[in-house]
Amino acid sequence: MTDQTAQEPTMEEILASIRRIISEDDAPAETAAAPVATPEPEVMPEPAAAESFAAEPEVSPALMDETPSVQEPVSSEEDVLELTDRYEAPASQSIGDLDVEEVSAEPFPDTFDAAPAASAPAYNPLVGESAAASAASAFAGLAASLRRPDAPDPLPSGPTLDELVRSLLRPMLKSWLDENLPAIVEAQVRKEVERIARNAG
Repeated sequence: MTDQTAQEPTMEEILASIRRIISEDDAPAETAAAPVATPEPEVMPEPAAAESFAAEPEVSPALMDETPSVQEPVSSEEDVLELTDRYEAPASQSIGDLDVEEVSAEPFPDTFDAAPAASAPAYNPLVGESAAASAASAFAGLAASLRRPDAPDPLPSGPTLDELVRSLLRPMLKSWLDENLPAIVEAQVRKEVERIARNAG
C-alpha cells in the first residue's frame, strides 16, 4: 500500500506538468505580444511519476484552443491624458459681452383688474315699514311714559301742560298696548311668513 502511494504523482506535480505544456504551446504568441517572461523552474518528475503521467490522456489541441486566453487591454496613446499637460477651460462669456437689447422681457401691466367687490346681502325686513313705524312710536310713547319726572324746582310751581297731558294719556296708552300689541305683532309676523313662503315657492 505504501509503495503504490509513493508511485502515484502528487497534485502539484500534475499541475506543474500541465502548466509546462500550456506554456510551450503559447510561447510563440506571447513572445510577439509581450516581453519574454521569466520561465518558471521546471519540476522534473521522478521516474515513477513520469510513468504514471504518461498513462494520463493527452490534451487535444482543440481543447487548448477553447481555453480562454487573457489579453492585456490595449490603450491608445490618444486616450491617455498626460498629467503634465495643462487643461484649459473654454472661455466663458462675460456679462459685459452680453447685449442688453437682445434680452426682451415681457412688460408688466400698468393696471390690474380690481377684484369685484362682494355685494352685500339684501336686507329683507321681517315686518313692513308701516308696522315698524307704529311699533316704534308705541315703544317710544311707553318709554316716555315710564320716564321719571324731572326734579321739582326749588320754587313751588303748578304742573305744566305737558305734565297734565302725560298724566292723562299714560293709563289710556297702557290699556291700549295691553289689548292691541300682541295681535298686531302676531298679524305682522304671519304676513311676513306668508310672503316669504310665496317667494320661495
